[in-house]
Amino acid sequence: MVARGGGIQSGRGNMKPKRTKPYNPEQELAKGATLDVASYDKTQKIKVTAPKVTVGGIAGRAEISGTATGRSDASINGTLGLWLSIFRYMRPDGTIDHVAGWNIMLPLKAGQAAAASAKAFVEIINAGTRPYRAAAAGAKIKIVFTEK
Repeated sequence: MVARGGGIQSGRGNMKPKRTKPYNPEQELAKGATLDVASYDKTQKIKVTAPKVTVGGIAGRAEISGTATGRSDASINGTLGLWLSIFRYMRPDGTIDHVAGWNIMLPLKAGQAAAASAKAFVEIINAGTRPYRAAAAGAKIKIVFTEK
């Protein structure tokens, strides 16, 4: 509480109470993480084929191609990166859920196949505590949001 002028205020200053918008299922289910990838390997590449992992169940997808040159030192060379961005969405009860972003760097072994790299990403995602699950079909990765 802060004493100002002739009276005591609640400490909120001139802030107005936050007004919440009504729950709009179409709008909220379309929200989600942006999927981004990068390759730091000379011969193994990764690309995004579906860039959004939504609350409503739309999966993000990435595809890996080539055989890895591999990591030969402690630098970023010879790795693949996968990022899921931070986002917020409203639940049907009106509470706002904040979902943390995730940066996954995968060190590659010389001669590692694309399917093995995809499987390694899936194992990391499924073993994590974040609300995502993944599946691999060959060198293709499918990532979905799973509310816990």
